[in-house]
Amino acid sequence: MPFWLKLKPGSQVSPSIWFCHLSTAFLVLALLFTLAFNQISYHWQWEAIWTYRLKFLNGWLVTVAISLAALIGSTLIGAGNALAMRSTWLPVRAFATLYVELIRGTPLLVQILIFFYVIANAMNIENRYLAGIVILSLFAGAYISEIIRAGIEGISETQLESAKAIGLTPIQTYRFVIIPQAIRQILPPLAGQFVSLIKDSSLLSIISISEFTLNAQDVNALTYSTFECYLPLSIGYLVLTLPLSAWTRNLERKFMYAA
Repeated sequence: MPFWLKLKPGSQVSPSIWFCHLSTAFLVLALLFTLAFNQISYHWQWEAIWTYRLKFLNGWLVTVAISLAALIGSTLIGAGNALAMRSTWLPVRAFATLYVELIRGTPLLVQILIFFYVIANAMNIENRYLAGIVILSLFAGAYISEIIRAGIEGISETQLESAKAIGLTPIQTYRFVIIPQAIRQILPPLAGQFVSLIKDSSLLSIISISEFTLNAQDVNALTYSTFECYLPLSIGYLVLTLPLSAWTRNLERKFMYAA
């Protein structure tokens, strides 16, 4: 099979050929960055930040823990709110809609400040890490809610009526008709939202949570080695987001079937 292979959209390619193309693309990008840094004659000082390697590791582990907890929390909130937005009770639907519009219409930075310094104080929540997880869960939950709602409403009315005609209960309709088809539609945007959530956790540094970004900023302030601090930061986030993207692609293939 030729190396320069043109495929139709959606076509599958063997893992070995795909890995070869990814490796080539990576080498090209690495070469471009190397040439760019050579042009500015930048002198790397990796030894300056090596002393703080444990600080980077601890910050990365905190980011992993916060992101994982927020992923679970936001998924539960999003799924529940998506169902609430389809509720036959208008007050429930109105509250769910208001939650989505407020979260999506305001910056996460403002939400963090208001929730932590106002709402958390009023509720006597002093644990910054717990507050950070709740904030991220509520923020991402609004977007996940819209993703799930759109996936559910993308199922044709004909199929829902057919499910009702053969005697399926609402729960059985969701289990056997709606969910299997909705998952296929929502996985790509859901993966993007999960990746965004992990990167958005960096904003928690403004409330002094010792996560990956804040620790990198602290090391930068101590060593004045900006690139040496932020390049490991970007690699650390890639280590989290790339496996997540690969996992969701595998799920897409698992749930892929002819419509």
